[in-house]
Amino acid sequence: MSEKTLTRMDLSEAVFREVGLSRNESAALVESVLKHVSDALATGETVKISSFGTFSVRDKSARVGRNPKTGDEVPISPRRVLTFRPSHLMKERVANGKKR
Repeated sequence: MSEKTLTRMDLSEAVFREVGLSRNESAALVESVLKHVSDALATGETVKISSFGTFSVRDKSARVGRNPKTGDEVPISPRRVLTFRPSHLMKERVANGKKR
């Protein structure tokens, strides 16, 4: 597996090269898109990006868990979690290792 991590800077550089905006405009565009996505998720909306996947927020209820080391019961408080479900196209691309 690759050790490379895709960063905001990488995304803005790709926008700069492929779209032709200035570097500052490209960085602002990436920041704007990420802000819209995170704001929507923070309010509980689902974010669906066609041919990529769906981000959604789930509410998990309180439950009793166990400490695997000691076996002691531990209460787990209710919380909201972010989930991602890849599209079938994304699953295929990852499985085949295709870049495009």
